[in-house]
Amino acid sequence: MLWPQTTLNCRGILLDLLDPVVMGIVNATPDSFYASSRVNFVRDTMHKVEKMIDEGVAIIDVGGMSTRPGAKEISPEEELDRLKPLIPAIRSAFPQQIISIDTIWGSVAQWALDAGVHMINDISAWSIDPELLEVVTLNKVPYILMHMKGTPATMQEQATYDDVVVEVLDFLIAKLGILAARGVYDVIVDPGFGFAKSARHNFELLQNLHAFQILDKPILAGLSRKSTIQKTLGVSADEALNGTTALNMVALQQGAKILRVHDVAEAMQCIRLHKELRQYDRSQWSP
Repeated sequence: MLWPQTTLNCRGILLDLLDPVVMGIVNATPDSFYASSRVNFVRDTMHKVEKMIDEGVAIIDVGGMSTRPGAKEISPEEELDRLKPLIPAIRSAFPQQIISIDTIWGSVAQWALDAGVHMINDISAWSIDPELLEVVTLNKVPYILMHMKGTPATMQEQATYDDVVVEVLDFLIAKLGILAARGVYDVIVDPGFGFAKSARHNFELLQNLHAFQILDKPILAGLSRKSTIQKTLGVSADEALNGTTALNMVALQQGAKILRVHDVAEAMQCIRLHKELRQYDRSQWSP
C-alpha cells in the first residue's frame, strides 16, 4: 500500500504532514463570497494573520482574486495591486510563517515568490496561464494542483460527469505526470470541491476521498463555508461554520492532510478530536 508524502520542503522550511494541518484563508478581494474573510487594509491583515498563527495555522493562503462561482477574472496587474501591500508586510512581521499565493497567473506567482512566499496554490492547473507551469518548474516550490473545468465564471455550467471520482482522479494523474517530467515532486492534490461540481458531486468526492491516496500525495480539502453546505442546510455563508466542521471531520477520516478554512481555531479542534479518535481505531492497534 502506498502512503501519501508526509513532508514538503517549503523553500527551506520543512512542513510536516504526518498529522493534518490547517491552511488559513486571507482574501485581499472586494467580492469574496464570505464577507468576514475579506481584508482591505494591511493593519487588518496583520491582526488576522496573527490570530491565525496563535490558533495554530500551518499555512497562510493569500489571494487577490475571488474564485467564487460566477466571479469575473481580473488582470495580473489588478491582482498585484491588491497583493503588493500585503505579502511583504506578512513576511516582515512573521518571517517563519509559511505563506501560499493563491493565483492563476504566472507573473503574480513569480512576484510573490520573489517577495518570499513559499508555495503556489493554483485552482486552474495552469489551464488559464501556461506561464504558471514554467514558474513552478523554475522554482521547484510546493504546488497545489486542483481540479476545475472552465473558469470561475463558467465552471458551474460544466458540472457534468459520468463518474466524478474517476474523472477527477484521471485529471490529477495526467497533471502529476507532467509535473514529474519537469522535476516537480512536492505536490498537494485538491479535488476542487465546489469548482465545476454540484452538491451531489461534492458529496460523492468527499465520501470517496480516500481513493486519492493512490496518488501518493498529500490531499487538501477546501470545504469551508461553501455553497454545498449552504444549500443543503438552508443557511448563509455566515451560518455555515457548523456544517464546515462536520464535513472537515469526514475529510480527515477520508485521509485529508490539509484543511483550507476561514476559521482556524475550529479546524484545529476538529484535527485534535480526529487524532484522539484514531487512538481508538482498532485497525491501528499492533497485534
